[in-house]
Amino acid sequence: MRNRNRVQMMCALLFVVFIALTGCKKHVAASTPTTPPAQPAPPPPAPTITLRATPTSIDRGQATSLQWEAKNATSLRIEPEVGSVQTQGSRPVSPSSSVTYTATAVGPGGSASDSARITVRIAAPAPGAAARTEPRVSAEDLFKQNIQTVYFDYDKAEIRPDQIAVLQADAKWLKGHPGVKFTIEGNSDERGSEEYNFGLGDRRANVVKEFLVKEGIDLSSIKTVSYGEEKPVCRETTEDCYQRNRRAAFSPSPLS
Repeated sequence: MRNRNRVQMMCALLFVVFIALTGCKKHVAASTPTTPPAQPAPPPPAPTITLRATPTSIDRGQATSLQWEAKNATSLRIEPEVGSVQTQGSRPVSPSSSVTYTATAVGPGGSASDSARITVRIAAPAPGAAARTEPRVSAEDLFKQNIQTVYFDYDKAEIRPDQIAVLQADAKWLKGHPGVKFTIEGNSDERGSEEYNFGLGDRRANVVKEFLVKEGIDLSSIKTVSYGEEKPVCRETTEDCYQRNRRAAFSPSPLS
C-alpha cells in the first residue's frame, strides 16, 4: 500500500512539473523582413540648346559667327549646310543671302531646337555696273535663297515655336514678291505606314499654308502637295535623320 501511494505521488509530481514547463514556453512568431518597394528610376533630363549669331546683320561677303551650347544631348545638328557638330562650339559662316539657322539637339530625354536669323545686306550696284560685275539672279534662285524649310516634331503637324520666326521671315519675303507662286511640299520620316505618312505630310503642308495666309499671303498663289515618306533628304535610321525628313519644303511653281 505504501508503495502504491509513493507511485501516485511521483506521478502527480511529474504531472505538475510537466504543466509548469509547458506553460512557461512562449511561442514567438518568426518575423518576416520587409523589403522597401523599389523606387522607379527618374526620367532622363530633356536636352536644352542655345544658338546665337554674332553679329546678326552683315553685308554680303562678310562673315558672322554661330555659337551654340547644348546640354543633356548626345547629338546636335545645325541646318542649313553646317551639319552635325559637337554639343558646344562656334563656327564662322558667310551666307550669300538672309538665312535662319536651326540647331536641333537630341538626347535620351527627347529633342530641343533653337534658331538664329542672319540678315545679309546686299549693296545696290553702281549705275551700269551690275550687268558687268554680276550675273542676273533668276526669280527661282531668289526664292530658294530666301525661303526656308519648316521642320516638325515626330508624328505632329503643329508649327513648332522655334519655327514661327522661320515662317514669319518666309512670309515677309513673299509679301515683298507678290507675283511669286509656289508649292508647299509636306514630308514625313519613314516610320508608320505609307498611307498614314501621306496623310501626315498633307496636314503639315496645309498647316503651313494656313499660317502664311494669316500672315497676308494670297491664297491663290499657294499650292500644296504631300510626298509622305517618298522624298527623304536622309536615309539613316537615326533621330537626327528622321528630324531632317519631317519637314514642309517650298518650291516655286506656277499653279495649274
